[in-house]
This record gives sequence, structure tokens and C-alpha cells, in this order.
Amino acid sequence: MAATNGSAFSVSDNAPGSGSGAGAGVTGTGPVANGAGERDAVIRGRGITVGFGRTNILENLDLDVYRGEVLGVVGGSGTGKSVLLRTLVGLQPRRGGTIDMFGTDIDSASAAERNAVERRWGILFQGGALFSSLTVKQNVQVPMREHLRLESSLMDELAELKIAMVGLAADAGDKYPSELSGGMIKRAALARALALDPDLVFLDEPTSGLDPIGAADFDDLISKLRDTLGLTVFMVTHDLDSLFSICDRIAALGKKRILVAGDLETVMNYPDPWIEEYFHGKRARATAAGMSQQ
Repeated sequence: MAATNGSAFSVSDNAPGSGSGAGAGVTGTGPVANGAGERDAVIRGRGITVGFGRTNILENLDLDVYRGEVLGVVGGSGTGKSVLLRTLVGLQPRRGGTIDMFGTDIDSASAAERNAVERRWGILFQGGALFSSLTVKQNVQVPMREHLRLESSLMDELAELKIAMVGLAADAGDKYPSELSGGMIKRAALARALALDPDLVFLDEPTSGLDPIGAADFDDLISKLRDTLGLTVFMVTHDLDSLFSICDRIAALGKKRILVAGDLETVMNYPDPWIEEYFHGKRARATAAGMSQQ
């Protein structure tokens, strides 16, 4: 696997105190503070600039993701949400800026150091991105085969454990992606993301394409896994229910940078036309009303 300016907002610029939650119903561990009372940044990006051809999609973007939090990343179509995710994991080259993961500068890290960092994260790509010629169990074992030297029997046991952890039946392990429903594909892809017991999980539109019940169940699963395993979650989403129910903080992308970040109230009150339409439009009001009745 493969210079900050004054106009850029850090994700921490408008962040609330730890444990506040993005929605009133959020529970769980929340961001973890170090001994000095400061939150521990698992990801620290500064001045990130990414482009295609002559156009920059992201420009001088600053980012902090704190240990133990679920950070929801939102923005209009084409604002670079998935590009940011792919840049953080090294799939998209940067034109400028630095990225620090788990205290390691990715640019100056040796191959061994970078490999050690990569083993600490897992990724659920948009649409699942399972290998169609492999069974679910074999898909889950792909990261194990790449990074670990284990006997086949032990990999089978570990894959079965991950499959059960995400709520799939045992017989799902022997099925191919073409035999799975959309919700099962998402869960299988999540099982693969958890294969190496990561500290950090990247989720790209995890509830996209799911019906409301399936999306809610998946949100609950993410929340429970975060609390049980102590995960940090970087989640690109457009799902208002996810933002209201499980995100500790929200970062809104626009104008090639992060416009605002913080708890739900902070982001909702930011004076930007897209944010106002997104968080105060008909669908947002319906979502908020539904959450208040729970």
C-alpha cells in the first residue's frame, strides 16, 4: 500500500470536550485523553493538498482524529471525502502536506515502520470491494496472508471469529459475494477490515445502499465494536441517522478544506449554505424528530 495556512481549519479548531457526543443518545468511551489532559491524536494531518490534473480537490487541509472517537466526515458530492480517506491510507498521492499516524511521520517512515502502521488500520471500501472469486472466509483472510505467517487452520479459526463478530451466520463464510445480500456484503467487508485486530478503522459510506433497518443495525454494530474493541473510527458518510446516532464529532468538507468540525450542534450552526441545507432541510428535520422520539 502503497504548509498550513491561516484559512485552513483543523478538525480540532471547533471541537468540543471529549465525551460530549454528536447526538444526545451517544454513549461509549469517546475520545481518550493522555496524562496531560490533551486528547491523543491517532491521525494528525497538516496542509494536505491533493489534486488531479490542474485541479486541487483538497488544499491546505488540517485534520486530527482522536483515539476512541467516531468521526463522521460529510460534504457535498465532489468535495473530496473519499479522496481524503484514500489519501490517508496511501492510495492517493499528495501534492503537499504531512500525515502522522500513531506518532509516525508516514513520509519519513522506513518500509518496516510503514508496514507496522498499516497493520494497525483496517478499511471498509465503498461497496465492500470483496474479491468476487473468493469466499467470505477467504476474503477475510487476505490481510492475514499479506501481513502474518499463520497455519491455514489458525487462519480459518480467526476468520470464523471475525465473521461471527460482525453478526454473520457461520455458513456465510463459505459463500461467495454474489450469493450475499447488500447488508451481508457490508458485514463481510467489515470482518475483513477487522482481520488484523486494528486500532483504527476507515469506513467509506458504510450504510450506503442499505434499507433503513439494515443501516440502523449497521450503525449499532459499529458503535458496539467501538466500545468493545476500543476502536477509532473515521467514517465517510452522507447518512444523517449515522451522524445523529453514533458520531462523537463531525467534520464538514467544502471549499477544498474542512469548513467546520465539532459536535453536532457546532456543525449545524456553522454559517454555510450547504451545511444549512444539509442539516436544516426536510430530511434533517425528519431525522432529528425521529431521534427525539427514541
